[in-house]
Amino acid sequence: MTSNSKDVELIDTHGQLPPLWSRKVTFFANLLSLFFGNEEQTQALKDIVGEIDSYGGRLIPILNLLYRSDDNLLILEREPDETLCRYLRDDLGLSLPRIQVMQHSEYVKLGMQLASKQKPQTSPLLEALSNHGSEWLDGYVTDEVLARIAKQLGCQTITSTASSRDGNNKLLLHQHQVEQGLPAFETVLAECSVDIPDCIKELAGRGYRSAVLRSQIGASGIGMLRIRDLNKPETHPDVPDYFFHEGPCLVQGWLEPGIHEIINIRSPSTQLFLDDDNVYVYDMTEQLLSPESIHQGNESPPPYLEKFPDLREETIRQANIVGKWLHQTGYRGTASIDWLVVEKNGKPTLDVYVCEINARVTGATYPSLLSRHFFPTGAWLLRNLRLSRPITSTDLLQMFEKPKHLFHPDQRTGIIPLNLNFGTDNLVHKGQFLCIGETTEQCYDFLNLAERDLPIQWNTDRD
Repeated sequence: MTSNSKDVELIDTHGQLPPLWSRKVTFFANLLSLFFGNEEQTQALKDIVGEIDSYGGRLIPILNLLYRSDDNLLILEREPDETLCRYLRDDLGLSLPRIQVMQHSEYVKLGMQLASKQKPQTSPLLEALSNHGSEWLDGYVTDEVLARIAKQLGCQTITSTASSRDGNNKLLLHQHQVEQGLPAFETVLAECSVDIPDCIKELAGRGYRSAVLRSQIGASGIGMLRIRDLNKPETHPDVPDYFFHEGPCLVQGWLEPGIHEIINIRSPSTQLFLDDDNVYVYDMTEQLLSPESIHQGNESPPPYLEKFPDLREETIRQANIVGKWLHQTGYRGTASIDWLVVEKNGKPTLDVYVCEINARVTGATYPSLLSRHFFPTGAWLLRNLRLSRPITSTDLLQMFEKPKHLFHPDQRTGIIPLNLNFGTDNLVHKGQFLCIGETTEQCYDFLNLAERDLPIQWNTDRD
């Protein structure tokens, strides 16, 4: 750190991109490191999400925006799709990073070799890393493997392993909220699964119908379990052991319409960037969630901001407190604050809770950076869509281009296939699709028109 975090400012750029890193970086798309070595939790992510080795491709269009260099190196788990890359590079005019491929198993193996002080075998990847000359290494998280590779290459990591882990820890955040007098969910800690029935009984006594269990580290709904019908323990699911990998898990009262005078719940998200001196707020979105509160997309701006003019001011107030806490952990880079906004019967103001902080490149980082790059004052919508019939990337792009829905910079509005997730058949099974428009309504119109015109069906899917 080059500054005292207590003196850090929160700067609201009002939709304009903040001054991002002026650094040349090697970025590992180490998505399977999100849980810092919790292998059971990692396997759950693999089992539920699917096509996970192509998720890192979402970094291709934004890496040279986030790290302002034309010579960054991106380490992916599979070769990117050349058709999509050609569209991003030639049609959109984006600078794309160099790309090398390294399977997660190879990444873990290299980390084990470095931990045991074995001399790692010479490989094209290690030669490429050495020859690239990056002074900085980064990833979705800075796990121990990334730190070892950085040490081997004589590089620095943007964030330390401890800072990356602490910045994503839900218990540490909750404790800070309580200490600072911020609104916080009613929470009981369970040291192990044996404690959970008593925790649930206590929350039921406080008037809750449901509860949610949160492991200290979690992502994409992994490490979060909703417990319904608190007074019917025979219906409650078993809790996986990985919930307690970091220590006690949080058992929290589930806020929903019908209890505590609640009539409506909303889930905005604030996009942050932390450098050595400041915390920047550069976008605000509404999260599009499944009934189980699993992230399926985002839209910006939230459609209800005009109805509640004090909401943004309150999120900025709380973001100033928790953003400085995140800075004090030593974390640097992009992050998202996820909120829960509660409207109560007869109460003119909203109750605003920090739900969690995701200290990494998140599902909202990619669309926010791209949208604000192309159209700072516009609106955007991101949806994760799973195709009912897999197709080639060429066919998919043509399906958007033919009805003139595909985004081109000279028209400022349209649909950008942000990333495509491939199956073992090398066909597109799922993708992340970004709609950019003058208004949120226009973004939804683009998606609806595209769905009507495409000869295949799709369904919304988790991030």
